[in-house]
Order: sequence, then structure tokens, then C-alpha cells
Amino acid sequence: MGSHRASVRYAKSVIELAQAQKSLEKVKEDMLLFTQVINENRELEVVLKNPIVPADKKKAILKALFEKRIQPLTYKAFVLIVSKNRESILDEIAIEFVNQYNVLKGIAVATVTTPYTLGDSQRKDITKIVADITGMKVELTEVIDESLIGGFVLNIGDKQIDESVKSKLANIQRALVA
Repeated sequence: MGSHRASVRYAKSVIELAQAQKSLEKVKEDMLLFTQVINENRELEVVLKNPIVPADKKKAILKALFEKRIQPLTYKAFVLIVSKNRESILDEIAIEFVNQYNVLKGIAVATVTTPYTLGDSQRKDITKIVADITGMKVELTEVIDESLIGGFVLNIGDKQIDESVKSKLANIQRALVA
């Protein structure tokens, strides 16, 4: 079984358990916390993915870092995943859990990149555009990239709308060179 298929199955199982225990929101927060910790600590990621490090040591690390900070259900899932020798995909499981949660709750995740901080009316307009395209509630992340010069780049899942001045100038340059 490929790692993606395994991460999907584990995430689905944890979602079902969280729903049964009425702790879906809290487990989602735990998965976001885990993803954040992994992204900020390369050493932790390396240890979890290293097949030479014994499972007991990995469990001890997870216990020290997370047992008191996350839901018992989430912690038990982490321990079970390590017991099944699947800790190398723990980060993928956490990401997939959040993806499945968003689908379940009808949330579209979008990222807008602009060369400046958006105003409230601009933020509302972009949120409305995403809601109209997806028919879902919108969770918008804003990124500032001054190299865009003006305009915006909007990413919704695997779709991208590039209305930046930078890309328009690049298109003009390509047309002039051709």
C-alpha cells in the first residue's frame, strides 16, 4: 500500500473515532499543532522517519512532546501509528486529516498572495470569489510577496488564478521576444 493511500486510511479512521467521541474540532487542532511542530523542527521529522531509531524511543519523544498538549484520542492514534511502523507518514496523516476535515465541513482553503496587506473590503471580495467558485465556506490565508508589484495570485486547492503585474509583464516580455 502506498504511503498516500495509507495516510488517507489512517486519517479517515481517526476522523471517524473523533466524530464518535465528539472531539472532531479538538483533534483537528491537535493535527494542526503536530504539523506546525514538525514544520518547525526538522530534527523531529528526521527521527520519526529514521528506521534505525527504535519505536520505543519514538513513542517516548511523542509522549514528552504531545501527551499533555493534545487529546487522548490523538495521542493514542500517534502511538498506534508508531506501533504499526507507519510513523514515517505521521506528518502526511496529519495533513490528510485536516484535508478530510475541511471536505467534511465544506471548507475551501485558499491562499491569496499580494504585494501588500489586504484591506477589509478586498479580503471580503476575494473570500466571496472563492465562495462563488467552490460553493463552500472559505478559510483564506494571506501571503505578502512584494515581487508581484501589483495584483494578486489566488490558489484554491490545485487551481491558480494569477492576476499579478509581475506575470503580466512576463507575458508581455515573452510576446516581444517571440
